[in-house]
Amino acid sequence: MNWLRRIVENEKIERFILGLIILNAITLGLETSKEIMATHGALLHLIDQILLGIFTAELLARIVVKRGAFFKDPWNVFDAFVVGIALLPDTGSLSVLRALRVLRVLRLITALPSLKRVVSGLIGAVPGMGSIMLLMALIYYVFAVMGAKLFGADAPEQFGTLGMSAYTLFQVMTFDDWSNGVVKPLMEKHPYAIAYFVIFILLSAFMMLNLFIGVVVTALDDERAESSKHLLHDSSETAQILAELREIRTRLDAAEKTGPSR
Repeated sequence: MNWLRRIVENEKIERFILGLIILNAITLGLETSKEIMATHGALLHLIDQILLGIFTAELLARIVVKRGAFFKDPWNVFDAFVVGIALLPDTGSLSVLRALRVLRVLRLITALPSLKRVVSGLIGAVPGMGSIMLLMALIYYVFAVMGAKLFGADAPEQFGTLGMSAYTLFQVMTFDDWSNGVVKPLMEKHPYAIAYFVIFILLSAFMMLNLFIGVVVTALDDERAESSKHLLHDSSETAQILAELREIRTRLDAAEKTGPSR
């Protein structure tokens, strides 16, 4: 079992698996080309099956080495899910799973510590986003109702219903042809419409999105600080072990020197 642990935790093996993940990403992209599939489809399929076999063997080896602790780590569960999808048959009602094979590329997240820290920071930011999303939903609802009542009669395709009004406001927030396609036509009959849209843009596109960015940046900083704390803790433990080894070595040297005199 120790030999298997040494293989799984070997840095060269980890780099090898990382390279295979990148290769798999390239082959999956090549499979989207009809011309390439017509000439090299069989080869790409063979490479995909070989890579899937290697990924499966690597995953099983990690499960054998870590046993129950393997499933306590969410990143390991994510790896198992991504590889497990590719093992399901892609025929009949499960043919859609063939497109989900590209999820194997996401294993790069678990293979690269820097990406893992970023994703962990984003996940950590989700609870803080709840209040912001609620506030944004309230702003959307208020302005959607106002838009339907103010402009619904003159622009039924954009503000005829509450749903259409909300969709138009989303278009405005993303600046998708909001001036020529939405605001200027309304201003022909409603000159004050510009004030309505400017206030909405300031509240949604600028203030709310900046709040989102602030929460994400704070979460990333916290994740980076936590990682640094673990590194410092590991470094202090290593330094303590080295100090103890040096002390033992000093005592052994002293014992060797005093031994003959006795």
